[in-house]
Amino acid sequence: MRVVIVTESFPPDVNGVAHCALQTARQLAARGHDPLVIAPAPAVGAAAAADASAPCPVIRVPSLPLPGYPQVRVALPSRRLSAALSAHRAEIVHLASPFVLGVRGMAAAARLGIPAVAVYQTDLGGYARTYVGRGESTAWRRIRAVHAAADRTLAPSTAALRDLVTHGVPRVRLWPRGVDTARFGPAHRDEAVRRELAPNGELIVGYVGRLAPEKRVELLARADRLEGVRLVVVGDGPSEASVRAALPGAVMPGRRTGAELARIFASLDLFVHTGPYETFCQTVQEAMASGVPVIAPAVGGPLDLVVPGRTGVLVPPQDALAVRDAVWALAADPGLRAAYGRAGRAAVEGRTWGAVGEQLVDHYAEVLAARTAVAA
Repeated sequence: MRVVIVTESFPPDVNGVAHCALQTARQLAARGHDPLVIAPAPAVGAAAAADASAPCPVIRVPSLPLPGYPQVRVALPSRRLSAALSAHRAEIVHLASPFVLGVRGMAAAARLGIPAVAVYQTDLGGYARTYVGRGESTAWRRIRAVHAAADRTLAPSTAALRDLVTHGVPRVRLWPRGVDTARFGPAHRDEAVRRELAPNGELIVGYVGRLAPEKRVELLARADRLEGVRLVVVGDGPSEASVRAALPGAVMPGRRTGAELARIFASLDLFVHTGPYETFCQTVQEAMASGVPVIAPAVGGPLDLVVPGRTGVLVPPQDALAVRDAVWALAADPGLRAAYGRAGRAAVEGRTWGAVGEQLVDHYAEVLAARTAVAA
């Protein structure tokens, strides 16, 4: 199957869209399919190593940094997209979180008569509330218009699927995210890492992710003041300075990836996620794979991942006091933390990227069959 993945972000970017697009390309290539990636160009010189290690060819289109958030780049209009679809002789177009480049990819696919599958990953309505305090209805009109043009929309969680259907998006199916259960696992727990992060033997409570307003990392402020707790915040982003000010006791090592990130995950005693706008929440799944109990908001993607009283705790979204109380309760019960960690690991062992890749190919096949039936 000849697949063109049009994505708003791709490595060396570090975010959920980039990671999922990379894993999609890897799974397709591993199954003998023929993927091609089209993505915005990162900062000058940053793409060479990432593209050289990609599992398939990558075509970059010109882009500019998003004002106020330079880690995000927005693609500029380019003829490369349509030309690439034609040259690759694409049978299906995979649109990863379509917003700017993905919209152009959708239009190009329609002109060429190629079916398109759109993957919903970003809660634009939540972002509108966070960044401008309004515009949620406008964001949903944009989402509906983009996804209604696709042959199928894939939602990462039941909450996201429900939101899409409620807002009038047609032809929605569930497609969750995978996790690398070899990279992330309890065996990577590292006492040297623990001593570095908490030299006085404190309970290590971690957050991993972007430091941006929508992540609400400052909700950890009350937990940061708990006696015997060492808060570790891993990541970078436009809110780094404000997060440092809100969490003066936290260790903030910056962005970490690969084996180093896996060791940090496995060396935590608790993982806490605070963002209320997660359509899936990959870091929760990575913490569970690492055998670490999870505290997360009872909204969006975490509802599919965390089973309260079994793998972790769900708290009311944007409730700093509830976060603190959950941390304090689990800090006092090492046996419960261990039980949650074991159950979390067991819950995700079947959610590998390989299993998710098989599901994606099935979605492609159904879309292609439906197109063939209509043509007949």
